[in-house]
Amino acid sequence: MTVPDAPEQQPTPEMDPTVRAAAEAARGFMPPDEGLALFRAGVEASAAVPGAPLLEVGSYCGKSSVYLGAAAREGGTVLIAIDHHRGSEENQPGWEWHEPDLVDPAVGRMDTLPVFRRTVHDAGLEPNVVALVGDSPTVAGFWTTPCALVFIDGGHGEEPADQDYRLWTPHVAPAGLLAIHDVFPDPADGGRPPYERIYLPALASGRFEEVSATGSLRVLRRMP
Repeated sequence: MTVPDAPEQQPTPEMDPTVRAAAEAARGFMPPDEGLALFRAGVEASAAVPGAPLLEVGSYCGKSSVYLGAAAREGGTVLIAIDHHRGSEENQPGWEWHEPDLVDPAVGRMDTLPVFRRTVHDAGLEPNVVALVGDSPTVAGFWTTPCALVFIDGGHGEEPADQDYRLWTPHVAPAGLLAIHDVFPDPADGGRPPYERIYLPALASGRFEEVSATGSLRVLRRMP
């Protein structure tokens, strides 16, 4: 009896050390292990859906954009980084994650765009990262391009999470990936909306299957 050959194992993609150092030094809230998992998901998605862009909802100061921008460069595509750059609810004054030095004194509101641009520049990824400045529902209303990967890390309240799930998951191409940040099955670990309003509905829809979990990052594949 002939024993079939085992499937060829694909090498784990390695992030450029200089770009990785830039990502880890960038301002933001993503731990290195989750960032590397996001990078690898981006590389995998680019290979599965060649030529399609990667897209993230919620860029803040660009930390995740460096990980995904590096993946886009590896895959010969681009990252579309969507953010209004006024900070989500947890970034506002009086909240735990507010950073006062990111407030524009001229208008009295958060403005993370200058820091984002500097982060992407310093990582050498400007050719691969396209900043799209606007709120998620407005941009989604005009978006028509299938994406190799959609990474949702926008507003963490119930309404923003509902909107991001409803508006962006249909744009994940078949065999593409949906990545979700801050997924906490245990309420003691963090807020619930990304888990309850994005992760669980995606699995329940029958359109996605989970492929990896790293910290609070979940990666799901769109079924063919």
